[in-house]
Amino acid sequence: MSDMNIVCLDLEGVLVPEIWIAFSEATGIPELKRTTRDEPDYDKLMNFRLEILKQHGLGLKEIQDTIATIDPLPGAREFLDELRELTQVLILSDTFTQFAKPLMKKLGWPTIFCNTLEVAGDGTITGFRMRCEKSKYTTVRALQSIGFSTIASGDSHNDLGMIQASKAGFLFKSTDAIKKEYPELPAYETYDELLAAIKAAL
Repeated sequence: MSDMNIVCLDLEGVLVPEIWIAFSEATGIPELKRTTRDEPDYDKLMNFRLEILKQHGLGLKEIQDTIATIDPLPGAREFLDELRELTQVLILSDTFTQFAKPLMKKLGWPTIFCNTLEVAGDGTITGFRMRCEKSKYTTVRALQSIGFSTIASGDSHNDLGMIQASKAGFLFKSTDAIKKEYPELPAYETYDELLAAIKAAL
């Protein structure tokens, strides 16, 4: 077992429920159910979401109120705790610091790299700033450039870059469409399966 490994995990759909789906259900706005599983172009997806929020007069506070009610997926905290005993773990997410913080608390404060929202004084979300282009893939390549081997897992289109660029990569709780499109990627549904696969790759 090498101590030069870092496991890179997606957040939403892997460790916690999808925030926008929860918010869609809380507000009764079905359009907000769209996620990176449905729309590979993240900029397009976020601009679509911000337009819907504007139309309905919703801002950061309303989304944070929903996030306060979200708990990690059953078994996620235990999985993460066990994994962090074995190796370094980094959560790579396209979510935003303003959304992630309460969820990180519930997960025991793992390290997360994500993006940030631009928020006006009245709480209106006016825009978003991505940490870097293709942030998950770029981060994995950067970790490799400083001597780490990466093992990655996620569920959506925006996870495929980091999964394919890593020495081992796994789909987790993904869609049938993505699994069908990438049959070469091992796909798991339970934390026990994923943990066993990661352990074998370490």
